[in-house]
Amino acid sequence: MLEAFKNHIAKSLPQLLDRPGLIACSAGIDSVVLTHLCAASGIHFALAHCNFSLRGQQSNEDEQFVKNLATKMEVSSYVTQFDTAAYATKQGISVQMAARDLRYQWFDELLNEHNYAWVLTAHHLDDALETFIINLSRGTGLDGLCGIPEENNKITRPLLPFTSEQIKEYALQNDISWREDQTNEDTKYLRNKVRHEVVPSLKELHPTFMNNFDNTLRYLSGSAVMLSAHVNSIKEQIFIPYHQGYKIPLEALNKLEPTESYLYEIFKTYGFTSWVDISGLLTAMSGKEVRSKTHRLIKDRQHIILQELIEESPARDEEEIPEVTGDLPLEIKIEEVEEIEEKNNTILYLDKETLNHRLTVRKWKKGDYFFPLGMDGRKKVSKFFKDEKMDAVAKEKQWLLCCGDDIVWIIGRRADDRFKITLKTKHILKVTLEE
Repeated sequence: MLEAFKNHIAKSLPQLLDRPGLIACSAGIDSVVLTHLCAASGIHFALAHCNFSLRGQQSNEDEQFVKNLATKMEVSSYVTQFDTAAYATKQGISVQMAARDLRYQWFDELLNEHNYAWVLTAHHLDDALETFIINLSRGTGLDGLCGIPEENNKITRPLLPFTSEQIKEYALQNDISWREDQTNEDTKYLRNKVRHEVVPSLKELHPTFMNNFDNTLRYLSGSAVMLSAHVNSIKEQIFIPYHQGYKIPLEALNKLEPTESYLYEIFKTYGFTSWVDISGLLTAMSGKEVRSKTHRLIKDRQHIILQELIEESPARDEEEIPEVTGDLPLEIKIEEVEEIEEKNNTILYLDKETLNHRLTVRKWKKGDYFFPLGMDGRKKVSKFFKDEKMDAVAKEKQWLLCCGDDIVWIIGRRADDRFKITLKTKHILKVTLEE
């Protein structure tokens, strides 16, 4: 298994060899074997152990085991203790979910505090099969059938191609000791029930069942990537930027078949799960809306409007003049004036009432767009740069003044039409780029 593990790292996860990281070690067989494999493969790491205080003295003995393992391997270790049961009660969630939340929050803290590049967890192919079955039993889309991702942000799972049998065989062959968690045998938990009662029966169906399942996951994952690209292409065509959100023509949505499947794929990333309600919007009265935890969809005549839910900020003092925040690369002065004075490419006049977010300065990024002053419609910043015949260096040096996510000014070059002075303007802000 060691050679197969080394080959997998070299082929699929070579970044693990470049910088040190953390291994989430519970003291169980999977994470202990992962620790030994990483050590034998030249991967530099420290161990991170969570004591969830759920199994009394056994939890404390697991903690000590990990400390001893770190000492034996001459690596650093980090240990923390949680009152998991109390946290679960306070949050109104299961103990399992509480443990998961606490675990990953702590990992993030360690990564930031000690500048580690990644966290390894010991999920393997059997875990992926259990997740597949659980998701299937609950009802899921294609993403839910793709198992556990090998990489998710800084969390990496290098044992996913390997089975629990391979892991145990490696441990026995190399005289590796570990600790057993007796709660893993309790079938009152759904995952344990699947592990001990469902998976063994499936493995009996075919001698190469796990290998076949691994291939199936790869096929499904490939299909998911293609589907995602297709859906993103559709969104680029039918999503029209509108008031810091989007409006989507009903005509375009009604042409998509099968409609419910497309609605699922288009809106799932915004947290929507009530697909019957969403499809109902297509024929609902204007003003009807559906909300997720982060967004809302509103029926408006011939469109569906998608907006992010934003907490209302306290009313701003009318006399307050907004400041540009952050570590500024430029000297920018903002003042309220009675009328438009001198004009040049270092001065911008804004309608104060149009500024609903703080002002920031940043470089441009792919996909940025603005509404050029004096023009109808929007324009990609990259297209503006091209029309201005700006070379690569000029593009790299160009700064943008932004209000929230909206571009206010391509500094020194072009203002955005949405923030211009009009006959209705009551308060004029003068923005000056100082030398």
